[in-house]
Amino acid sequence: MPKTTAEKLTPTRAKLSVEVTLDELEPYLKRAYQTISEQVSVPGFRKGKVPAPIIDQRVGREAVIQEAVNSSLDDFYQAALAEADERPMGRPTADVEQWPEAKDPKSTLVLAFEVEVRPEFTLPKYAGLKLTVDNVDVDDDAVEAELTKLRERFGTLVTVDRPAKTGDFVELDLTATIDGAEVDQASGVSYEVGAGNLLAGTDEAVETLTAGETTTFTSQLLGGEHEGRDAEVELTLTAVKERELPEADDEFAQLASEFDTIAELRESLKDQAAKAAVFAQGQQARDLFTATLIEQAGIPVSEELVEEEVHRHLESEGRLEDDEHRAEVRKSSEEQIQLQLLLDAIVEAEGVTPTQNELSQYIFQSAQQYGMEPTQFLQAISQGNQMGIILGEVTRNKALAVALSQAEVVDQDGNAVDLTEFTAVDSDEDAEGAEGADEAEAESAADAQQAEAPAAKKPAAKKSSAKKSEAPSDSAADDDADAKKAARSAAAKKAAATRAAKKAAAEAEEAGK
Repeated sequence: MPKTTAEKLTPTRAKLSVEVTLDELEPYLKRAYQTISEQVSVPGFRKGKVPAPIIDQRVGREAVIQEAVNSSLDDFYQAALAEADERPMGRPTADVEQWPEAKDPKSTLVLAFEVEVRPEFTLPKYAGLKLTVDNVDVDDDAVEAELTKLRERFGTLVTVDRPAKTGDFVELDLTATIDGAEVDQASGVSYEVGAGNLLAGTDEAVETLTAGETTTFTSQLLGGEHEGRDAEVELTLTAVKERELPEADDEFAQLASEFDTIAELRESLKDQAAKAAVFAQGQQARDLFTATLIEQAGIPVSEELVEEEVHRHLESEGRLEDDEHRAEVRKSSEEQIQLQLLLDAIVEAEGVTPTQNELSQYIFQSAQQYGMEPTQFLQAISQGNQMGIILGEVTRNKALAVALSQAEVVDQDGNAVDLTEFTAVDSDEDAEGAEGADEAEAESAADAQQAEAPAAKKPAAKKSSAKKSEAPSDSAADDDADAKKAARSAAAKKAAATRAAKKAAAEAEEAGK
């Protein structure tokens, strides 16, 4: 077995020196002779049948050794990693520090590999770690804010004859010029004043203008071939509209939700706001938890890996010369690498392995997030060889949940915070139970969707409540049958998609082994 010597150049970079004898190189020499034999033409010999002595004579022993070394590099590199117990985090560089003498059977080949590796650090104790998060404060103002958001979804835009102000919706015509030459223009642009998602300076230019008025301002272009350049922008306001909100009464409650009264809707929104506040507590606890452990562990970060990520990010945005943004990206990249190293250490400490159900749920939810069918998403990640990345992501998420469940989280008043929704994970029994649930899923999902179907048109949080019972008319019965049929069809599709996701999850799990 080749002799390996490991040297830590920095906390995140290692040099592996490998000494290989000619006997250990012999299998690669045989393959090198065969490869060269198939490539050269020698009178009297068929390709692939040229003897080794003839190859030495015609091509040279040195060329054979070079071919053998080139083909052996990865094998010797992997063996060196295993012997040195190093885990690479980047692409290695390889160098031949000493070539063997062609005529000296006792000479050796010396290879040197350098690679960014996982740094060594001590995982801090997190069991019993005390974290303090903000209080859950759901007052009348919070409920009114949620109710206002809901009313805005059902609001109507009414044209008004007055200057525009923040919150209004306006229609704009824009023309951008550089050095007197028109470089871009857009007509009929709809914009909410104060949203801040148009050219910088738009809000200041629009406010106080009335329909038909024009103004100019200077702004940096956000896209196109002149992106980043300052341009003179001529803005014409063609219409001003304000949003009229419906009255917050029982009629609105029936329109926007499944509730009969505004009091019931307010109670539901209060529950919704409370859940949102608890969710915010969970996110805050998670961020505090990881930040505390990273700080305590003092995890070293590879400068090379950070620079690679920063360059890739800025290049994709076309902002390689933006030094201010570079500093922001560098900081976030360092934090992301530290977080991954921390979670990988927790994975090992806790022996975390995701269940097939957890993998399939992640795949299903990711497909929804990207607006794709699960089968399309699966095809995309398979073609991109992303299964291993998916497995790693699910494993780290589960490790974080397992570790966070061992921390003590309280609010500012000292009350314990229930983070069950953040820390719940599948057990092996859950995974086995999920395997047999597919056939029953379509039926139960259909029933659930049928119950939700009448309220599905109403964009509001749902709450179980008894409503007045009425005998359905014939048309209502037909609608009910149609809804049930559609729900069962949708449920069947969901069950099929879930089975497909589980199949892909199994493939991902196998790929990660």
